[in-house]
Amino acid sequence: MGDEGRKTKDEKNITQHVSRFTFDVYLVGVGGQGVLTIGDLIGAAALEKGIPSNFYPTKGMAQRGGFVKAQLRLGRETVGPQIPERGADLVIAMELSEALKAVRFAKPGADFLLFGHVWQPTDVMLGKAPYPTLEQVREQIAGVGARLLYLDPAKLPAQDGAPAPANIFVLGAALGHTGLRELLDPIEVKELVRKRWKRGAERNALAYQTGLEAL
Repeated sequence: MGDEGRKTKDEKNITQHVSRFTFDVYLVGVGGQGVLTIGDLIGAAALEKGIPSNFYPTKGMAQRGGFVKAQLRLGRETVGPQIPERGADLVIAMELSEALKAVRFAKPGADFLLFGHVWQPTDVMLGKAPYPTLEQVREQIAGVGARLLYLDPAKLPAQDGAPAPANIFVLGAALGHTGLRELLDPIEVKELVRKRWKRGAERNALAYQTGLEAL
């Protein structure tokens, strides 16, 4: 078979793969956590495997810890930017209170990966507004039929006295313990992270591997 014939066959295999697997990821957190980087890396890894990736980031006032969200839609050649309510296969939340904004997007049976970082707005610190407890967040996630995967910030590894990147830690957990494993190879994503940032490669590798084994 000639090169043209092999290419056609490969293209058909990719099309068949994509038609079987569509996967929507809803990400939330606060500015400065690297939430958008998680979505960007997942999307880049998908594209390397021939899986269509559509990434829609939205960010607020990053310097002030503003709300950040992103929507990542995998496996469709064309798709709108909005994941419908109860439509996400995976929710990744990087902050406890912001997780509540994403609960309604998780479909029944979805994975809800929560990194329990707490960032208290000024009103909360002044005692003018309540802050949700982990149990309250847990109850809401259970109420929509999603599966909570909780990452304790205390388990974030450190190297030379400095904490490893939390977003890479969470990325590792997503590849190790959620439905993303059916689409992407964790080792290939780890290599993508290494290539993206040659400086700090050891810290990133530590964060990713710890996340991969965290749950």
